[in-house]
Amino acid sequence: MEIRKLESFPGSPILDWSLDGYTTDKIYVVSAIEAGNTFEFSLREKNQYYSKIWNHEENFERLNSIISRGHSFGAFHNGELIAWTVCDFRAWNNSLFIENLLVSEDFRGQNIGKLLIKAINREARYLQCRMVEVETQNTNYHAIKFFQKAGFSITGINTKLYNDSTETAIFMSFDLLT
Repeated sequence: MEIRKLESFPGSPILDWSLDGYTTDKIYVVSAIEAGNTFEFSLREKNQYYSKIWNHEENFERLNSIISRGHSFGAFHNGELIAWTVCDFRAWNNSLFIENLLVSEDFRGQNIGKLLIKAINREARYLQCRMVEVETQNTNYHAIKFFQKAGFSITGINTKLYNDSTETAIFMSFDLLT
């Protein structure tokens, strides 16, 4: 298995892998309280089934445009793409943003996601970024746990980002030591 910079997506990997979303038996419930100049939010694990179906009209052209900037990585097994992370350098806040990270179901549990995170962190240090950022949904329990295990902290929420009122955007970041 080899981790290397992505040049572009070969076709539509999500469709090739027959991935159409995720299911979970646990989500995070987000509670937000605003009183005057004070704002608090909390996350609470809840045993609840949730199924997310991805829109297969994923804009691979847009993702390929981000990939062309040179900060994205793929994991390859016998020359075949088995995992990727699409990352975008954001000069305005000096960060590397993880737009998308996905490991083929056939290769999960083999530390490939961890290797991609290491490549991202190396790239961010090379760019002299102050942090790596990612956004996911409160319903994507496994993604939140994965990023927490990789050293990311929850840094914010957006309750209005998605059309689906059951989903709340969870923002996470990994601070880089410079």
